[in-house]
Amino acid sequence: MKSKGAVYLVGAGPGDAGLLTLRGAELLRRADTVIYDLLVNPSLLRLARAEAELISRGKRADVPQEKINDLIIQKAREGKTVVRLKGGDPYIMGRGGEEAAALAEAKIDFEVVPGVSSIVAVPNYAGIPLTHREYCSSFTVFTGHEDDDEKQAALLYSEIAKIPGTKVALMGTANLDEWTKALITNGLPPETPAAIIQWGTLGKQKSVAGTLGTIASLAKEKKLSPPALVVVGDVVKLREQLDWFENRPLFGKRIVVTRARDQAAEFSQKLAELGADILEIPVIKRALPENKQDVVDAMLSLNSYDWLVFTSVNGVATFFELFFRHFHDLRDLGGAKIAAVGPATAAKLREMHLQVDITPDEAIGKKIAETLTKHSSIENSKICLLRAEDANPDLLQALEEFGGITDDIAVYKTVAETDNAPAAQELLKDGADWLTFTSGSTVQFFHVRFDLPKLLKQFPKMKLASIGPETSKAIRALGLDPKIEAKEHTCEGLAAELLRAGKS
Repeated sequence: MKSKGAVYLVGAGPGDAGLLTLRGAELLRRADTVIYDLLVNPSLLRLARAEAELISRGKRADVPQEKINDLIIQKAREGKTVVRLKGGDPYIMGRGGEEAAALAEAKIDFEVVPGVSSIVAVPNYAGIPLTHREYCSSFTVFTGHEDDDEKQAALLYSEIAKIPGTKVALMGTANLDEWTKALITNGLPPETPAAIIQWGTLGKQKSVAGTLGTIASLAKEKKLSPPALVVVGDVVKLREQLDWFENRPLFGKRIVVTRARDQAAEFSQKLAELGADILEIPVIKRALPENKQDVVDAMLSLNSYDWLVFTSVNGVATFFELFFRHFHDLRDLGGAKIAAVGPATAAKLREMHLQVDITPDEAIGKKIAETLTKHSSIENSKICLLRAEDANPDLLQALEEFGGITDDIAVYKTVAETDNAPAAQELLKDGADWLTFTSGSTVQFFHVRFDLPKLLKQFPKMKLASIGPETSKAIRALGLDPKIEAKEHTCEGLAAELLRAGKS
């Protein structure tokens, strides 16, 4: 019997990925098909399963609402779990009501998951409370964009002007001069405080405060365009005191994260919490090595090793994916001591309840080998070095210099991530403040795609941030220099250096 499909109209919030509800996240993880709005934060799509079908809704002018309705119904009738991911809240200026009505008429099961609306979130992120005991106890919301094709009744500005409290205008940027003058004509004082907020809740948020009489000219002067929201009322006076978001230390800094898609989230979130505008362009992903037999042979000889040395989180993840294909008991790992290069690698091993015997402070071949010898002599010790294909030979040479009998086993290889290539070109068209690199391979594959020296000539203010010496080495091989290099060779260390640079 064919399974019955269902549709979930999920509010994605106004932009900040952290404002998605728990229910929304849960449904994204279950979805077979995700149909998403263009203004939805693309990082939310990471929550979907790798095999899920992702469909951009496109621009409204390009895709009529009726076709969107038909697409949703079609996917549900195929027995799929469909998430219709909509900006803000599905039922507030988002035509979710129309989509729900179409589903009801088609007798398709559906659920509506509320989202955080820009009506409240965007003023909040701009330091403007919509109500305040000393100013007002109500607010009015209206759209400043009237579409004749939708046969909407004309807004009664004479009535809106008389309503006490804060006024919030959605989709009102294009007609800003017209409707602000209409409110003034109908009795609202031109000196009433007003603010316009573009790209609210995101790191590229831009806010301009003025008065009802000046806000249109200010918006034009500052070149503010949709998506934007306008707040009118005395509560705008509180912005200077309550502006928490735009005062974050990295606010306004556009930072490119080049890590693999499945590893970028934590680093990106840390930078976003510091106020940065994050542009994720994953340039690498891991794949199985060319020579799989070496891995199999190493697996069958695990009990013969004195040391297992992991140099990256990727190495740990891939090794144990392969390990559990052959074994069902962690005790089959044997009694070898374990070394982890870097705290993130050590943390990944501890997640598996494995004791890490040593964690070298520096991710440099000779320093790693010296740390092992300080623990105990490695002369004639059998060492299994589990890492990436074509990794830097320095560590292998250093271990052998200290007398270690070392098998250099490639458990994965790094390959180019090409899924987002066209989008990445478009996203980088306006440049960035920082390009962050977390491995030599991110440098190499980014350069293959974008020609790093050429990109820096195009955007001379763009700077390079390196996670450590090996990554910096790859940057210098291109005739370039990183502006900063993390003292602690971790993403946390790199974020700390970016923060320090932002304050200087």
